[in-house]
Amino acid sequence: HFAYAFDHNGNWTEAEKLQVEVMEKRHQLLGPAHSDTLTSMGNLASIYWRQGECAEAEKLQMELIE
Repeated sequence: HFAYAFDHNGNWTEAEKLQVEVMEKRHQLLGPAHSDTLTSMGNLASIYWRQGECAEAEKLQMELIE
């Protein structure tokens, strides 16, 4: 939830850092296809997009589609 708070306040650097940690932990604990892991990937893609890191955002979005 801290990642969301940072994201909501425009502190995308901190939001990205925390969201990467959350996504990696969920991937490790729950697996790559778990809905919480996929949600984390989507959230991180949104953060990347808002930072102008479109290539990273697109990469995650393509993983979500697959």
